[in-house]
Amino acid sequence: MTAARSLLLDLYELTMAECYFRYRRRAFATFELFVRRMPSCRSYLVACGLQEALAYVKALRFEKGDIGYLRGLKLFSEEFLAYLSGFSFKGDIWAMKEGTVCFANEPLLRVTAPLIQAQILESFLLNAINLQTMIASKASRVVTAASGRQVFDFSLRRTHGSDAAIKAGRASYIAGFSGTSNVLSGKSYGVPVAGTMAHSFVMSFENEAQSFRAYCETFPGKSILLVDTYTTKKGIRNAVAAGLTLKKKGHALAGIRLDSGDVVALSRFARGALDEAGLPYVKIFASGNLDEYKIQKILSRNAPVDSFGVGTNMGVSADAPFMDVIYKICEVTGPQGGFLPTMKLSKGKATYPGRKQVFRMKDGKGKFLKDVLALEDEKIKGEPLLVKVIERGKAVYEPPPLSGVRAYAKDNLSRFPRVLLELRSRYAYPVLVSAGLKKLKASLARQLKT
Repeated sequence: MTAARSLLLDLYELTMAECYFRYRRRAFATFELFVRRMPSCRSYLVACGLQEALAYVKALRFEKGDIGYLRGLKLFSEEFLAYLSGFSFKGDIWAMKEGTVCFANEPLLRVTAPLIQAQILESFLLNAINLQTMIASKASRVVTAASGRQVFDFSLRRTHGSDAAIKAGRASYIAGFSGTSNVLSGKSYGVPVAGTMAHSFVMSFENEAQSFRAYCETFPGKSILLVDTYTTKKGIRNAVAAGLTLKKKGHALAGIRLDSGDVVALSRFARGALDEAGLPYVKIFASGNLDEYKIQKILSRNAPVDSFGVGTNMGVSADAPFMDVIYKICEVTGPQGGFLPTMKLSKGKATYPGRKQVFRMKDGKGKFLKDVLALEDEKIKGEPLLVKVIERGKAVYEPPPLSGVRAYAKDNLSRFPRVLLELRSRYAYPVLVSAGLKKLKASLARQLKT
């Protein structure tokens, strides 16, 4: 854990922690992280980012350099800095498994710990869960639009920083993408890597045909040729010639890539030229500012496109570039030591009190019917979605391999009504509030107002 990572938190986490240290040092609290309201263009979310959150919590320490920097701010007492020097998380964390489809007001993660510790985790947890859930949710829609065709993450050069780019490769793969162009994301997480060539490669040779020959000779079994640098139809003919040369040598051209123009018309032209030349196995790959809406439109016209590269619009979740994700206290220990529920009453931002669980109801075939947001100890039929991942500071949950998370996300999504997945869906999956939680909220609101 580097100094920069340890101090990746908002200053007020530490100023509040100093006050807790002085006045509420022995207090415990429960905080819940959830999305307050869904983006208008989303009918569901895909929970993501838990692995990074757990790694952060387990490794969080304030090193000598961190303490020195904080001392230089001249805000904190030496007693509090000494406490931070020995900091390690000792609480419990419950969370939804990565790949779980979720909705507004459902806790994605719940922390019960000493008040100081739970507060210090806030900013990093929000950052990690928000980004990856946002990207996975967008990527899931792109996968749905592609209707079984492969989709690859091309977002590295357009994401908001290097860390976001690496996480986008992972989150999109969990959501169903087939791979990423980001090599570091591949190395870090085991995401399959894939790539073609750039226009600069074609332009660096004397002519397009020469560039194709050079690439095919270098990668005879894995060449995907970019055909729109100059005149696309001529580029397709040059690719056909390169494919025939490879075929004579016992190799196969993997594909061609269309990155501009009328993808529908050009893909039809390309498919005809390839098939006529005896190259029916060559795939057609499309890219160029694509998103789920454009992909759906392309395929609705029966374009013979086999796979897509999606970059900017997925990597920054262009139509929903942020989520209203929050981390709110819902109970805190009182003078006698027991937990007391608490809630926020602000207009438009009121929260539900108490430690909660999400229960998911199924029919006899395993299809999901509705969710119930309830107090943890209520007797509600259904599968509890929050599972314990850290107990007293120790990991008690072993995250599955990335392939397992990906398979779980796919299965989870398949159990919802198909109408939920429509790009412009108006279907609202039922998320009910239990009678016990409603009663607690009403009674506590009356108490707090008086």
